[in-house]
Amino acid sequence: MKKNFRKIAKVTLVLVYLVIIAGAVVRMTGSGMGCPDWPKCFGYYVPPTNVSQLTWQAGRSFKKGQVIIVDQTLQVAKKNFTTGENYNKTHWEPYTKHDYAIFNPLHTWVEYINRLFGALAGFATLVMAFASFSFWKKNKWIPVLSWLTVFGMGFQAWLGATVVYSVLAPVRITLHMVMALLIVAMILIIIYQTKKEYSHFGGHKLFKNVLLLALLLTLVQVVLGTQVRQFIDEQVKDHGITNKSLWLSSPETDFYIHRSLSILIFITNAFLFIKNRSLKPGFSKINWIFFLIVLEIATGISMYYFNFPFGSQPLHLVIASILFGVQFYLLMESKPKKLIT
Repeated sequence: MKKNFRKIAKVTLVLVYLVIIAGAVVRMTGSGMGCPDWPKCFGYYVPPTNVSQLTWQAGRSFKKGQVIIVDQTLQVAKKNFTTGENYNKTHWEPYTKHDYAIFNPLHTWVEYINRLFGALAGFATLVMAFASFSFWKKNKWIPVLSWLTVFGMGFQAWLGATVVYSVLAPVRITLHMVMALLIVAMILIIIYQTKKEYSHFGGHKLFKNVLLLALLLTLVQVVLGTQVRQFIDEQVKDHGITNKSLWLSSPETDFYIHRSLSILIFITNAFLFIKNRSLKPGFSKINWIFFLIVLEIATGISMYYFNFPFGSQPLHLVIASILFGVQFYLLMESKPKKLIT
């Protein structure tokens, strides 16, 4: 198990990033409330595909917890029963977490697939945690971090539930995203700690400090980006999905801060790119970082000046999360590390 542990950790990291990608698609399609309850979806393990499945019908069997829509409200079956000729209120109780009672099959299945990816990533972290015990005698931090990742995934699932219960409250969406990046960071630490070889870089203090600053700026930019995205979601409701040119016609202060901060991020990483050329040994990942920065800015420009081309929003978020991961891993590489056997 110890021999394959690093592969397990890498697979886990990929699955976590797939959850981030799925979450970005959920935001792009406005599917956050596709499943109004949690962890089931309208009370089903496999969600409905047609509104008729959420409509009361005579002579139909329902199981406890299954949901129907009645007069724009969600009604939950109190127990297992079969309906009679007429609707009987005593068999049902109102869903009290929120009052959102809309069924859109596309939104439902996009959100459901997002949850499936989350469950798969959670299972992978659990496998990684059990496998980490093979490092207990050599480095107890590996199993400790692995199990913290499991608890982090559990907390992330709870956060996802609160996002639904709050009907997509902006602060909770932001916390949800930050927690995802924290999980990425923990897995990257595990992957780095289990490397067989390390380049003992004596380091340049200024390079390390600027790299840390760049990482923090990226994190702040992601937080600001979630706030801007929430504003855009509100504009979509006001102006409609087809009037993309109006979504940023009157942006709030967060947008201008987000846009201006991108300039500082570019300058900071450009300094690292130039400085890296004089370091021996240098770091190849700085080239990837600079490429991701340019691509991230390009997607931001396309959204503002070309009215949100298809896929630009989730791509913008996914690039930012990958950028954070590469920066974080490079920060670890820039510090000398003892070999773990």
